[in-house]
Amino acid sequence: MFAASFVCLLIWGLQTIVGGAELAPPQNVSLITLNTNYTLSWDWPQSHAVTFTTQYVGKYKLKSKKILKWFTACEETSRMSCDLTPLQLHYLGIYVLRVRANANGSHSNWEMKEFCPDIDAALGPPTAVRLARAGGDLDVYISDPLTSTNISMKDHIATLYYHILYWENSADIQVQSLSKSANLVTLPNLKPWTWYCVKVQSRYDFYNKSSSFTSPLCMQTEGDTPWWQIFLIFLGSLILWFLVMLLSLYSFFWCYKIIKKTFFPSVSLPSPLKKDLDPDSDIPYLLPRDAESELLFVKVTVCAESTMLEIHNPCPETLLMSQSDLEPDSRHNRQDSSSSEDSGVYSTGCSLKTQQSNSSQSCKGAKDLRGGFFNLEHLKMEDIALGLKSPFMSTEKAIVDCV
Repeated sequence: MFAASFVCLLIWGLQTIVGGAELAPPQNVSLITLNTNYTLSWDWPQSHAVTFTTQYVGKYKLKSKKILKWFTACEETSRMSCDLTPLQLHYLGIYVLRVRANANGSHSNWEMKEFCPDIDAALGPPTAVRLARAGGDLDVYISDPLTSTNISMKDHIATLYYHILYWENSADIQVQSLSKSANLVTLPNLKPWTWYCVKVQSRYDFYNKSSSFTSPLCMQTEGDTPWWQIFLIFLGSLILWFLVMLLSLYSFFWCYKIIKKTFFPSVSLPSPLKKDLDPDSDIPYLLPRDAESELLFVKVTVCAESTMLEIHNPCPETLLMSQSDLEPDSRHNRQDSSSSEDSGVYSTGCSLKTQQSNSSQSCKGAKDLRGGFFNLEHLKMEDIALGLKSPFMSTEKAIVDCV
């Protein structure tokens, strides 16, 4: 029974060794690092689909007599890289990393890599660099490179310092250098009113580490202002102030004229209109100011003046009376046309002439008179009441003369 179990175990072990030999291990295992950011990467020469497993352990544990326990960083991943940053590896520790390929239950041999962050991790440049004028000099403000948890790298590298290069921005470039561990560095011996450019890198001499340089920053220095420049500034300020004041005065007078013409015009209203518009005037308004507007209508009928004069007078030819009988009456009211202001009526035979200022009417003789006497009919006027009512109606006068 024991022999059968041993044979089975031996066969299983041989199959495992044969299956493992079928897969090639990862190649070109390397680390991509910057400060405390670490990434393990490798190459895979074969084309079929596989997965990879990455493990790590402290190097000092390899010498321990206890059972070695490996910690898995990436398991069964199809990518050819593994990020070790979340593991928070100690910066001064030494670790052993290994990676292998897996496919269909079989796996390749482990590929090993020893890693020490303090020795192998690359050093990054300063996080930020800023320039500021300090009279005739320039101040350089440097921010420390940071870890993956935004902590200064000086917490891991106490001897970290900065190498500063600066030069005059001109055709003849002469680079000057300065090394300081402080975060504020003043560049000395600079020319006034001159442009200078600066770039900075981080350095760690114990393991001969150095970062890349930052992008160049340029700024002009200051100095004593020459008298001619002061004069030009003063003259320019004076001219600018004069123009501003002139524009202000022009704007003020322009606004004043507009307001005066609008609210106080030079052309005054006629005195009758002023009296009408005066609120204290005694002249009554057609409509009260505060009262509501009302329209009042009065029906007026206008009639034309109508006057009718009728004179009935018998003709002399029909009368058989003697001329002596007619003489006392024939001279009845015979007047000259110029003797009366309002009358212009003359009668000959059966005709009657009536002269008025605006109208004339004809005389009608009565033909049906019978008898031997002369009777003068009185004038008959119609609508005499209209004449009395109208102040413009004139009194009608008529003179009858029969021969």
